Amino acid sequence: MKPKIIVICGPTATGKSDYAVKLAKKIGGEIISADSRQVYKGMDIGSGKITKKEMKNVPHHLLDVVSPKTRYTVAQFKIAADKIIEDILKRKKVPILCGGTGFYIDAVVKNITFPEVKPNQKLRNDLEKKSLLQLIKMLEKLDPERLKTIDIDNKVRLIRAIEIVKALGKVPKLISKPKYNAKIIYLDFKNEILKKRIHTRLLKRIRQGMINEVENLHKNRVTWKRLFEFGLEYRYVSLFLQKKITKEKMILELETAIWHFVRRQRMWFKRYK
Repeated sequence: MKPKIIVICGPTATGKSDYAVKLAKKIGGEIISADSRQVYKGMDIGSGKITKKEMKNVPHHLLDVVSPKTRYTVAQFKIAADKIIEDILKRKKVPILCGGTGFYIDAVVKNITFPEVKPNQKLRNDLEKKSLLQLIKMLEKLDPERLKTIDIDNKVRLIRAIEIVKALGKVPKLISKPKYNAKIIYLDFKNEILKKRIHTRLLKRIRQGMINEVENLHKNRVTWKRLFEFGLEYRYVSLFLQKKITKEKMILELETAIWHFVRRQRMWFKRYK
């Protein structure tokens, strides 16, 4: 029989982390974060990273893995997550994969591996000059299936997908038989409730020091370009700190961007519902 894991997924601001902690306390579980921004050190408030107090002594894995100045890929995540799950199972505990990054969750649940393609700097430089819309149209022509699953507001991921297509002919996903028997728990709210939760959480993060967090990341040599690449909170706060938008516009545009992100997450996770 395949080993059992639990997967807690759903849109942002639905309380996945708190739910995972309560469940882990009840069944003797350990939590593996499936969040593509929480792997980075120093990105705490903006990414909604769980605090030590909120963990309530439940072991958490794959938080604070690398510096935000480096890049952490889904391939690296898959390898690390599989090793951690194996270790948790050996200790007779329950692995709980929790997060909102569908690409990460798919990699583990569907046992997907991704081929390594070396960076093509010349191609990247050429693609960097193109707009988001131009990159989206390029990827749609080259590999429409990949376009369905990518964050279309993330220029870095679009460029990387095109880079892989150019190298291999398409963005391949090597799918083997699933390694785990995954129990999926999907969390969500009605639109009006979730919008209120997003608004309240955003204002709370600003009070907690999210703007100072982004400023400190930049002082520690994380470039504005890199912060912009992380999207959402880090993108809009970095624009505010550069005086490109007002604080009021930052909040308004960020809330809109988060809601668009929620819609993409729902589309991704509908297969798990």
